[in-house]
Amino acid sequence: MTSTPSYTAAAIQFEPTMFEKARNISRLAALCEEAAQAGARLIVTPEMGTTGYCWFDRAEVKPFVETIPGPTTDLFQTIAAKHCCYIVIGMPEVDPASDLYYNTAVLIGPDGVVGRHRKSHPYIAEPKWAANGDIVHEVFETQIGRISMLVCMDLHFFETARLEALAGADVICHISNWLQERTPAPYWINRAFENACYVIESNRWGLERTVQFSGGSCLIEPDGTVSASIDTGDGIAYGTIDPARARRREVLSEPVFKARRPELYMNMMTNSFTWNPGDYFRLYGYQPIPRGRTSQAAVAQFAPTAVVADNLARIGAMAAQAKAAAAPDILVFPELSLTGLEAPGSRAEPLSGPTVSAFVRLAMKLGFYLVAGFAEADGDKVYNSAVLAGPEGLVGSYRKTHLGVADSWATAGDEWKVYDLAIGRVGLAIGHDALYPEAIRSLSLMGCDVVACPSAIAGTFTGSHNGTKIPHNYPIPKGADPYHWHALRVRGGENNLYFAFANVLDPARGYHGKSAVFGPDSFAFPRQESAILDEDGIAAATVDTTNLDTPYPTNVVRRKDLVVMRQPHHYQPLVKWHQ
Repeated sequence: MTSTPSYTAAAIQFEPTMFEKARNISRLAALCEEAAQAGARLIVTPEMGTTGYCWFDRAEVKPFVETIPGPTTDLFQTIAAKHCCYIVIGMPEVDPASDLYYNTAVLIGPDGVVGRHRKSHPYIAEPKWAANGDIVHEVFETQIGRISMLVCMDLHFFETARLEALAGADVICHISNWLQERTPAPYWINRAFENACYVIESNRWGLERTVQFSGGSCLIEPDGTVSASIDTGDGIAYGTIDPARARRREVLSEPVFKARRPELYMNMMTNSFTWNPGDYFRLYGYQPIPRGRTSQAAVAQFAPTAVVADNLARIGAMAAQAKAAAAPDILVFPELSLTGLEAPGSRAEPLSGPTVSAFVRLAMKLGFYLVAGFAEADGDKVYNSAVLAGPEGLVGSYRKTHLGVADSWATAGDEWKVYDLAIGRVGLAIGHDALYPEAIRSLSLMGCDVVACPSAIAGTFTGSHNGTKIPHNYPIPKGADPYHWHALRVRGGENNLYFAFANVLDPARGYHGKSAVFGPDSFAFPRQESAILDEDGIAAATVDTTNLDTPYPTNVVRRKDLVVMRQPHHYQPLVKWHQ
């Protein structure tokens, strides 16, 4: 099989004008012609770029909807045929059989319409006039490789991009009318990074019916690098798509899909939060979610050594420091922070061994919860595990389910673990688990308020520019903090939970820390999170699970607004893929 060569792609940024469809199409055609003449083989234009976006109802948008194929797709096909390229157009579509309207992305090639994606996860605006998409998440084989499409809000749900990446997409064409936050948005970057594929982001800009759109159209590489972007105004961003690079499917130099555990993801086919969680989680006598309260969660960042006694001493000193400075209710230490990273299997102990026992005594003495990683021996097997201890003693443990290359000494665990504490329902994850969005989603669906994640993730997951690994404050000085993109921040927001990420800091060995407690609301600014650590130390943030005095949840971490918007009937392939 011959490889697909690299090619130039273009993201078009454009401000359409409502009620001026002919003008919009003419302007988009001119921009597409310009991009094609510059050598672009794949050209992507914004969501609803032919008509504008903020429609009141079906009656108002009715004069502007079209069938696919139709006059608009025919016009863009002439450009595609002339230049032997592919064009993605965003438009309101009418299905002639049902008379339903859809917010649609259509892929047009030299020979006509290749395929379409009808927006599957509607934003607040779509139900005013559009039906939920029923033609979704397909990957299209073309002369230039495998192309897929998503529309705006779709990308808030990792399942959409994951479905397309698992189906072989080299590039996801994300057309959007993104608003509220500055762009390029962390979600856009995460979907490229966690799936090791390209994302071409075509976002509109400008003001429409009081709604300010963000621009930031860009090309994002499989490692999360934003290779080109536009801040504001009409324009074109160009970049290179290398299908062979995407098909390696490597995240932080590791093959990401091989370690997936589809057998553990079955609850992703359900949605527990479509019902009042206060009722759902107590059904049939099951343990209800703990009462809400305000607490403090903290993470500690340091480099463990191969000397267990030294690690225990360091953990004890940092825990005492945290108690004096932040009074945390729970403090999370890095992966293997008890055992050390070097040949950890040689120092493995059972859960009842002296190292864990000393750790438990420390938690009881200090009077708050501690989480740390250790190498666990159980019979003839060794696990990369985390232990949770508190004032009452040993609470529980968890065995890492998604093993990385550095875990060759360990056996993978086979179940999720959640524990009900005064702080709330706490789930445990370890390191590379967090690079698999399925893992944290599964814990969220089990009702977790907090996920404690001891980690030893090497490499860069906080942004880059043209191959230089740096925080994403250049070329995008737009976020609420200098780390505009942090791969683990999205885990909190997309699952509406607090994500306590405690990473190893050992730059000589490639571990760059960047530990933090991330908040549960993607739409809250300034962000509800702790500082992001650049050196040894502790960072803490408030965990708020309080509720107004009603039978229904009034707090986002308990309502799980984004989680409840999922469309699980589309996700079945996620539990079938074994690569």
